[in-house]
Amino acid sequence: MAEAAEFQGMGPSPARRWLRRTAALIAGTPLLAALVWVPAASPAHAAEDATGSRTVDVSLESLTPSAPVKDDTLTITGTVTNKGKEPITDAQVDLRVGPRMSGRPEIDEASRRTGFSSGSDAGKLGDPYAVKLPKLAAGISEDFALTVPVGELGLDKDGVYQLGVSLSGQTPSEPYEQVLGIERTFLPWQPEAAKKKTQLTVLWPLISTTHLSAETGSDEQQTPIFENDTLAAELAPGGRLEQLVSLGSELPVTWVIDPDLLATVDAMTRNYRIKNGTDGTIAGRNQAVAKKWLSSLETAVQGGKVVALPFADPDLASLAHRGKEVSGSLSQLQPATAVAETTVETILHVKPSIDFAWPVEGAIDPSIVDVATSAGAHKIIARSDSLRETGSVSYTPSAARPIGGGTTAVVADERLSTAFQEDMAKAGNSTLGVQKFLAQTLALTLQAPDKQRSIVVAPQRTPSASQAQTMASALHGLAGQRWTQPLDLIAAAAAKPDPDATTDVPRASRYPDRLRARELPVQTFQDIKATQETLDNFKVILTAPDRVVTPFGNAISREMSTSWRGKANAAADYRRGVQSFLEDLSTEVRLIQKSAVTLSGRSATIPVTVQNKLVQGVDNLVLRLKSSNPTRLELGEDNAVAEQQIKIEGGHSQSVKFTAAANANGPVQVTAQLYTTDGKLYGGPMTFTVRVSEITPTVMLVIAGGVLLLVLAGVRMYTQRKRAAAREAVAVPDEGDAAEQPSDPAPDTEPESGDPSGTGEKVDR
Repeated sequence: MAEAAEFQGMGPSPARRWLRRTAALIAGTPLLAALVWVPAASPAHAAEDATGSRTVDVSLESLTPSAPVKDDTLTITGTVTNKGKEPITDAQVDLRVGPRMSGRPEIDEASRRTGFSSGSDAGKLGDPYAVKLPKLAAGISEDFALTVPVGELGLDKDGVYQLGVSLSGQTPSEPYEQVLGIERTFLPWQPEAAKKKTQLTVLWPLISTTHLSAETGSDEQQTPIFENDTLAAELAPGGRLEQLVSLGSELPVTWVIDPDLLATVDAMTRNYRIKNGTDGTIAGRNQAVAKKWLSSLETAVQGGKVVALPFADPDLASLAHRGKEVSGSLSQLQPATAVAETTVETILHVKPSIDFAWPVEGAIDPSIVDVATSAGAHKIIARSDSLRETGSVSYTPSAARPIGGGTTAVVADERLSTAFQEDMAKAGNSTLGVQKFLAQTLALTLQAPDKQRSIVVAPQRTPSASQAQTMASALHGLAGQRWTQPLDLIAAAAAKPDPDATTDVPRASRYPDRLRARELPVQTFQDIKATQETLDNFKVILTAPDRVVTPFGNAISREMSTSWRGKANAAADYRRGVQSFLEDLSTEVRLIQKSAVTLSGRSATIPVTVQNKLVQGVDNLVLRLKSSNPTRLELGEDNAVAEQQIKIEGGHSQSVKFTAAANANGPVQVTAQLYTTDGKLYGGPMTFTVRVSEITPTVMLVIAGGVLLLVLAGVRMYTQRKRAAAREAVAVPDEGDAAEQPSDPAPDTEPESGDPSGTGEKVDR
């Protein structure tokens, strides 16, 4: 603190001189020194105590205008907070305007510096542009506002100037004026338009996490089922995605869109359901929010440039480093790219560019480049901290770099791209972020004022609402186009590259370890392979395969999403859910278990039932029946196996009958198995027992004789009954006729000719 007092023109106090003499005496006496020894403060802590300039936290809430011109008045508002244990008296908030900064590295260095430094921080403007605070109690905050005409700032040549807002005051233990807190920011000064403006391309990403489940309702409409309802909050007014669309609609940006987000929001515009934490679902109710967001986005992108990432934003680095160990993994990228263009064009009615790949944080190596280009991308969005300059150029070169094979690396500026990654919900962070961004763009332009360059800004993939607001504020600060002018990404990629800029793709060993540690594991791609094989086996039997292939193909793309980085457990749960639902769906077509069957006779039929509980019909299925003992029970032409092709309408069952021939008595195990027409197993086998009871020729003759006797007996009984009925009809006359007849004459004693028995009946011949 003596340094601070001396900076203010004051000598050491008498108390401080007494402490120094006492310390010298103690240090000269070893025994006393040992008795009173205490651990020495670290150099950093000692420096902090020496200056005392961290006692007060100074936060700059706003700075307007962010890029002033002549005749403007600069207004800075903020808050000072006493973090110390003592009250501060005679406090005063001052503005300090430093000299013109030499370039981008000096801006970086000033951003890292904390605490007051008499050698780096300029003198204060003082009255009348100061704010006096008579007393600032411990733990108390006070607001301030500084207003200074730009003409009083002493700005000279075009460039970036450091601004410092400091609080000076006294404490009871140190009753002399000293700087107790300071915050630095930057003021870009370019009152007139530059001769060669920097062409600035800003990517505006619309990317989210995975929200759609692989599951759908069992109805004809395949009602989508969401994992949760968090997307609605992002789409609602004030939400992250709503803010991105609202702010981006007023900015000259290039929209970079994950088509999966569009497909998911589009699904929300109709009936949808949400998992409720158990096995059930509840109806979604945010259709209006989804419709409004899509309508706003469609309006915002009209006339602008839209870049579509592969569907679900697959993690290119994970595919390159881990996916290549599992066969078939890289083939998943092409379908994700193919569906991207169709999705964006169908929903937003604009034709996007699908020629760009965007690895995580723009970090590339040869394998990542190979994976990106394998899906048809010819332009890769990299970043300058990956594709580093080797010192052959003294300025920041243009973004476009040819890296061989007809591929262009579009290298985003690392400083500008990471300018908004802090918590921008804090007004102080937001204000500093805006000013630093503007300062860096001006410093970049002034590196080579006679050379126009094309610079790209690729911010974080999923900026928060406050980060998006800060980004928008920074771009509004450039609206005057004094040293920058907007350029879309397609034009930036086609711009003439600097001949001296590096074009060497870094080796795999230079890929950042912190990024590699968060990549999707190999297990991800093994699970994807298993799901793809199940899907391939299932789709061949379907009469409407798109109803299954499309949702599960999209789900597989979502399993590769960059958004799963750092979420290993959640990613694994999602993959298991996809595989489980697909397996459950495939078992809707299955064999119905049979009980034991008994065959009597040499020839019989064996029925087997196939059930289809799907909404759609199935075809291209073959049912095979195999006898475990062809000697006893013959099936089919080769006596062991019989097969029939199956075709069943949705929601129906079909009983398939097979002819069997029995040769001997006894049980036989029969196995039924479904196959696809290309010979692959479908589902599990169904085994049942057939009991054979063979009948000999002798037994058959005995049975036949018995049957014949029964038939003859029946015929005899029938004939006798007929004759008896005839006799009764002759013997009993009609009652009316009988009244009119005379009494019967005496019977004849002579029989009629032809009736030798004398019974009065005719012989049946």
